[in-house]
Amino acid sequence: MSSKIIAKQPAACRVGCGACCIAPSITSPIPGMPHGKPAGVRCAQLSEDNLCKLFVHPTRPAVCRQFEFDSQVCGEHREQAIATLTWLEKTTA
Repeated sequence: MSSKIIAKQPAACRVGCGACCIAPSITSPIPGMPHGKPAGVRCAQLSEDNLCKLFVHPTRPAVCRQFEFDSQVCGEHREQAIATLTWLEKTTA
């Protein structure tokens, strides 16, 4: 009998979520927002479909490139992600 090891695939961002582009403040410059963005404000680079217009572009801020999906932060759906990121923003400010 052979045993197979099945590796659990890491979770990926939910397409069209955009919570990380709305809830937290970003202090680094963003194209179209030279002074960053306040918490709760949509990033100028977030499309109407909640997709990052700079996702693969070199002008995407480092803080955005470093943020990765985390099930404890992002939860099971967009509303949970916004709630958690908003809470984190308020409690760590």
